[in-house]
Amino acid sequence: MKKLVLILLSVGIAAQTIYAQTSVSRDQHMKWWREARFGMFIHWGDYAVLAGNYKGQQVGRGGEWIMNRAKIPVAEYQQYARQFNPVKYDADAWVKTARDAGMKYIVITAKHHDGFAMFKSAASKWNIADATPYGKDVLKPLAAACKKYGIKLGFYYSQAQDWNNPGGAAARKIASEGWPNPDSATIDAFTQANNGHWDPAQFSASMGEYIDRVAVPQVKELLTNYGEVAVLWWDTPTNMTDEYAKKLQEALQLQPNIITNDRLKRPNFPGDYKTPEQKIPAQSELDGRDWETCMTMNGTWGYKSYDHKWKSTETLIRNLIDIASKNGNYLLNVGPDALGQFPQGSIDGLKGIGQWMKVNGESIYATNGSPFAALPWGRCTKKTNGQQTTLYFHVFNWPADGKLLVPGMKNKITSAGLLANGAKITTSTTEEGLVINVPATAPDAAATVIKIETTGSL
Repeated sequence: MKKLVLILLSVGIAAQTIYAQTSVSRDQHMKWWREARFGMFIHWGDYAVLAGNYKGQQVGRGGEWIMNRAKIPVAEYQQYARQFNPVKYDADAWVKTARDAGMKYIVITAKHHDGFAMFKSAASKWNIADATPYGKDVLKPLAAACKKYGIKLGFYYSQAQDWNNPGGAAARKIASEGWPNPDSATIDAFTQANNGHWDPAQFSASMGEYIDRVAVPQVKELLTNYGEVAVLWWDTPTNMTDEYAKKLQEALQLQPNIITNDRLKRPNFPGDYKTPEQKIPAQSELDGRDWETCMTMNGTWGYKSYDHKWKSTETLIRNLIDIASKNGNYLLNVGPDALGQFPQGSIDGLKGIGQWMKVNGESIYATNGSPFAALPWGRCTKKTNGQQTTLYFHVFNWPADGKLLVPGMKNKITSAGLLANGAKITTSTTEEGLVINVPATAPDAAATVIKIETTGSL
């Protein structure tokens, strides 16, 4: 009995030690990702050939979803790959664009829901090297360029949905949402009866067979053939089971330092971070977990020839600031065209962000979220070094009276100035809090950053 107690005690101590080590190792594991704050998402595949159009119709929610939304049969869809020849693809230029925009990592769609792999794969001939006139793996030069420019590389992989490889899942979407297909009623009845599939070729194998024959082998290829992979970005766990998820999770052992998101299989496979999509959470929605907002620059992920509703550079910059002020990351999407070119709207937006980041990047990278309640005139990020705290106040609404109030702040100020030009500014403390005195006009209309050094904790 005493021996049993001793064994249980030793097990308990070991478990506590492992738990403590896990907490420390998690911080080390996530360190680069938390410091990066800003990354590029790339949605690119053979769907770029269709560019959001099918049979003369602009397909609603098309882009990378066009095969599903337009209910294109497998054999017909595969013919479009024969037109996919991205001869203007320049991996070096892509990565340099991301670096110049201030981005620290890239996540590219290695395989989206249509099942088309953007890499040479032994698990399926439905890949860019074997099914297109281009005939080459596009991920290898991207991996080389990322290494050259010091950018971390991540892969998006659709583990569950796959509309071309038999056995893959298909989320059911109403046909009329895509385009006015005269056969919508018939198609909808078929998809309802067949787990979202619209073509019998899609379910000529089981999902278990698909996981074993395609998904797991392809994930292993991605984690073996491209050097260090920093992120594996799962998406839409349609019809996933814990058994399937465990097989995919086990494959990650090939890259022990890899970081994964929360979309493999909920709730038992939470990954390292949460992924709000197309929105920035309010502070009240956050629960202390690491998180990353993924967002488009216009209205679509994959390329659409007619989507020109580009977010302004000011909006993109302020989104990045807002996210950083809440301890999040910003994964901003680009959807290249079928030739391998970034749309001009993306290029312009990224250039504008890059110009701002060149001046103000220290207020974003390796910062922590704001210690204050919401500020009506802007956002705050901070860095702490012992008893010294650096605050970065990002001013969106420049005050007409030349004064900004930080409610409740009483800390001693050791220096204050504009990050843009280094000009010193004055502050004072009142009963209400810290008053920052600013010039008559803002140096940067998008977001002027005020850097304040203080003593004491915040």
